[in-house]
Amino acid sequence: MTTADLHTLTGVYALHALSDRESAEFDRHLAVCPACTVEVRELRETAARLALAAAETPPPEFRARVLTAVSQVRQLPPLVPDSATPGSPWRRWRQRLPQLALAACLVVALVAVGVAVDVGHQLTRQRSLTATAQQQAATLSQLLAAPDAAFHSGQLTGGGTSTVVSSARLGQVAFVYHDLPGLADGKVYELWYSRGGVMVPAGLVDSSPSGGAKLLNGSPGGAAGVGVTVEPAGGSPRPTTAPILLAPLPQA
Repeated sequence: MTTADLHTLTGVYALHALSDRESAEFDRHLAVCPACTVEVRELRETAARLALAAAETPPPEFRARVLTAVSQVRQLPPLVPDSATPGSPWRRWRQRLPQLALAACLVVALVAVGVAVDVGHQLTRQRSLTATAQQQAATLSQLLAAPDAAFHSGQLTGGGTSTVVSSARLGQVAFVYHDLPGLADGKVYELWYSRGGVMVPAGLVDSSPSGGAKLLNGSPGGAAGVGVTVEPAGGSPRPTTAPILLAPLPQA
């Protein structure tokens, strides 16, 4: 296996999907490649967090199906510089590694959930669920990797953490959350855009998993920020409780 081939194995190595021989060879490569070492560490950290978001138990054949699909997809090799001097393209690329790693793991997680939950349902429903998951994964991946993507992380009142990701170029915003407390029956988390002091509904969050991601409905154009409140099931046209999160959006 060439060095160029080894550079493409960070993802499958992080997910423990290599054979014993390949894993041993990649271990030797990591000892002399700082770029791959950083990427493997960040992919493992992100995958560990995202693992908490999945409440579905995959069927026994799921691993074989995933490994078969992975073997048919070619991974692009990372940029390997001669030197990582300040201001170089390599340095700027490395600064975006956490966002790109998160995007890659979200794609894997969302597509995996889409495949897992459709087992045992009717064929039409299977195709619909899988297509929806794949579409959401693709959209989130584009948003997280956008050149102008802005990230605002914070704690929510009452528990949980979140990151609001926005891109003016794509006209999209996502709410990525972790460890949201469960709500009483008849309650739901609702997302809002803040425009001119008025809160505009932007979608509901399914809080049954401990973590996940939700694309906000509508364009963020003219919005100064994003808010989260606890509302009656089905949502409200206007907030009925104080926001548990207010995150600013970058202004053009």
